Amino acid sequence: MDSSIERHASYGGAGWRERSASHLDDVRGGRLWRRCGFGSETERLREVLISWPGDTLARIDDPSAELMLERVELDAIRAQTEGLRALYESLGVEVHLSRPEQAPPPNFLFMRDLFFMTGEGAVVARPAAPQRAGEARFAAEALARIGVPIVATVRGRGLFEGADALWVDTKTVLVGVGRRTNDAALRQISSILADVGVETEAIPLPQGVQHLLGVVNFVAEDLAVVRASKAPGELHTFLEGRGIEALLLAPSHEVDRLGAMNFVTIAAHAIVMPADCPETRAIYRNHGIECHEVDVSEYLKAAGGPGCLTGILRRG
Repeated sequence: MDSSIERHASYGGAGWRERSASHLDDVRGGRLWRRCGFGSETERLREVLISWPGDTLARIDDPSAELMLERVELDAIRAQTEGLRALYESLGVEVHLSRPEQAPPPNFLFMRDLFFMTGEGAVVARPAAPQRAGEARFAAEALARIGVPIVATVRGRGLFEGADALWVDTKTVLVGVGRRTNDAALRQISSILADVGVETEAIPLPQGVQHLLGVVNFVAEDLAVVRASKAPGELHTFLEGRGIEALLLAPSHEVDRLGAMNFVTIAAHAIVMPADCPETRAIYRNHGIECHEVDVSEYLKAAGGPGCLTGILRRG
């Protein structure tokens, strides 16, 4: 090789500069990647990703075959998507709307299930049900389109859905292990988080719940809403050990069918929750929680609520 070429910057010669910033610095800087990530479920909500309900919803003959409870009316659920978007924006939350060019599977509604956000970017899920297997690719496309880095995709025999992972603080993540997230995925997620100094705490999930989010939902650093009939002893022990008060919700139509605890925390002691849950709303307000209500009745037919359909990109 010509020695003059070896002196070129491309070969490490004059003008070559080493990259000094870490990937975390790049993400936090917001220039190379979109600013994203968080380390608490109760920091101020800044950006979310939601999905525009696709035409395939109108072609479902058997809702149960698509993991839904009832047939969903397309125009109505789209109106509810717009209503939630407007509510978030009125609360100062930036909303990104995913509209894939290719038709996604019908359940491409529940973005919280499809990725888990770390400080360095997203871990893309690997949904447990074959009906939802194709959704992860569309989620990855949506994240990439807005500049969110993907740090990992659950692989191998791992099964993982993002609503099974909740930040307790900047150093701790709870992971629900059950039907939708298995031990193989737990090992992968634990390794990913260990690389950035975060510990995982596994919580076994009982029958009759979809995700960890359906058992516990945080509203402040020291307060969590807990579904009394479904919370395992390991969860109670963990919360008590951390000095986190458990606001226990007894079984009721609002909790079990209307998604009363399927809420999104927008700041400490402030939530977006399903409408038409007056008894649970009163409980929340008695505990100093500010409630913003939104109609998600069509989403409930598809077996999800605000907490399920909202992919959280950034807090803080």
